[in-house]
Amino acid sequence: MTNSTDKNTNNDADEVSIKDMFLKLGRWRSYIFAKWKVVLLACLLGGIIGVTYGLISKPIYKAELSFALQDEKSGGSLSGALGLASQFGIDVGGSGGGDEFSGDNLLQLMRSRSMVERTLLTTVTINGKQETLAELYMDFNGLSENDFKNVHFPPNADRSKFTLKQDSILGVFHRDIIKRNLLVDKVDKKLSIISVVVNSKNELFSKLFTEVLAKVVSDFYIKTKTEKEVKNVAVLQRQTDSVRAALNYAISGVASSVDAAPNANPFMQTLRVPSQKRQVDVQANTAILSELVKNLELAKMSLLHETPLIQTIDTPILPLEREKVGTLKGLIVGVIVGLFLSVFLLSVNKLYKTIIS
Repeated sequence: MTNSTDKNTNNDADEVSIKDMFLKLGRWRSYIFAKWKVVLLACLLGGIIGVTYGLISKPIYKAELSFALQDEKSGGSLSGALGLASQFGIDVGGSGGGDEFSGDNLLQLMRSRSMVERTLLTTVTINGKQETLAELYMDFNGLSENDFKNVHFPPNADRSKFTLKQDSILGVFHRDIIKRNLLVDKVDKKLSIISVVVNSKNELFSKLFTEVLAKVVSDFYIKTKTEKEVKNVAVLQRQTDSVRAALNYAISGVASSVDAAPNANPFMQTLRVPSQKRQVDVQANTAILSELVKNLELAKMSLLHETPLIQTIDTPILPLEREKVGTLKGLIVGVIVGLFLSVFLLSVNKLYKTIIS
């Protein structure tokens, strides 16, 4: 009997709570409809603001570039040749750059301050005038008229002689570009295709910054990957040239010794000594030169093997893709924002009055 009474009491309480909720919702709706003039005015103001923004806002130009990296694991017949050379005790490097800038690390490299700064300080020709991308960035953002009025980044300037203010401004540019303008990502996680997207209010800046950044990072990447092999080839080339010069000198020495005693007495052995010494030099230098030439060619093969292939797939072409908030879109968004904002403020005001009363 007691359980039945408790169950009925709970059901009645639930019915009362649901009823109260619907009553409150009805009163809230009536209150909002009673304030229709306020809501209509807010929607009207929001629509006007949206249309105005659509008229005065500048378009955003999108430049996109994609490139593919060579698969580092595929060496083919060249890897076989280098492996065969190592079996015979010939060390020609073969893994100079490592994987320090491969995969996701390369994406981070393209967003680094060093690469962005090098790109901004690159000299480009715009309307027949040479200027840096940093100057162009300041111009179309209106920065050259404000706090940065007396700060300039001239073409071919010495980066080591920049002032503290110039360094600080470049840091600000880097943070803004990474946050607002630059997007670097893989087209597909399973592929080695990287996409670089730059959005800005200036069409030329979007295009040029995208192309220059890709070139700057590509050059730095290749230089880092092949640095050991390039040094190895240079050392072997110098040694080869030196031994070849010594061999040529020794060959000339043999000829000179023979010419000095053309009809030497066969019983006078001392007359043959200079020629024989030169002949020994010729034989020794010939053997050394043969090994150096072989190592040099293998080193060049190693350099070719370690040089990554960066193949550009798509480049930005003028006119670029243009994104702009139109008047119709601005009107719709403005009306919706005005509607929700007015309803929210009226609800807060109603709740506040209810709590106070």
